[in-house]
Amino acid sequence: MSSASLSPQISKRQAYLGGLLLAIVGAIFFSGKAIVAKLMYRYHVDAVMVLTLRMLFSFPMFAAIAVWKARTEPALPLADYGRIVVLGLTGYYLSSFLDFLGLQYISAGLERLILFLTPSFVLLIAFAFFKRKVGWIEWSALLVSYFGTVLVLMHDLNGGGSNVVLGSLLVLGAAVSYAIYLISSGELVRRVGAIRLVAYAMCVSTVACVIQFFILRTPADLIQPAAVYQFSLFNAVFCTVLPVFLTMIAVARIGAPAAAQAGLVGPVSTLFLGAVLLDEPITGIQLTGTALVLCGIYLLSRKKV
Repeated sequence: MSSASLSPQISKRQAYLGGLLLAIVGAIFFSGKAIVAKLMYRYHVDAVMVLTLRMLFSFPMFAAIAVWKARTEPALPLADYGRIVVLGLTGYYLSSFLDFLGLQYISAGLERLILFLTPSFVLLIAFAFFKRKVGWIEWSALLVSYFGTVLVLMHDLNGGGSNVVLGSLLVLGAAVSYAIYLISSGELVRRVGAIRLVAYAMCVSTVACVIQFFILRTPADLIQPAAVYQFSLFNAVFCTVLPVFLTMIAVARIGAPAAAQAGLVGPVSTLFLGAVLLDEPITGIQLTGTALVLCGIYLLSRKKV
């Protein structure tokens, strides 16, 4: 085979590997928000503060994209703007708030495992409300994933008691909320575009977070140590804006299924980052539970559609 005929194949392979790398880096950065939140909690801030500062620091970037899209693309019907508001409140505001609340009570590793069950919740909601058929491979994947999560949950219960239950339920609510967002946004994504939808929805979420903050807190509460602002800026740039667009670019290059499989690195990275940065222990039960969750989600991602 000539070098000329090999060249397109090599270029295609390089493009695929590049897209795969983007998806992996995006998954690691996105999973890092749990680590950053845990570090911020050491400064005696709560979930309301963590979420508000995260959204405030990320807002200028999403707002700039939203303005650019509004100027360069046709205006949307009024009904679509209403749907985007609902999706922004459900998928980003409510889900993120419940997630950060739960992180006050459970380990970053357990939080990531519960959130990683989101695809299975999408499947169950589709089965229960939209009468979608679920095959034995999918049921098996769900059972394996849930069993893995229960293993880690039971392990953490020994150290945290009722707080672990409360935190797990809050994060579970976050996962279900985001699953509802994913199901509801399917048609709108195709019509509006992923980047435009995310930018608009994140702006809606920011407004909701700011309103919530001033209902529950006072402006004086925004005065925090410099480290809190530094963590918030890192959370906004590297754990919110950057992974969103890295994942979008990866999906465009290698497709959603491959990008989803690359995202399997998320719970693993959180587990080890938690050990290094938060001194969270890694036990055999945690590794086994994590492996089971990853196997279950991998089975779901491999199913032909």
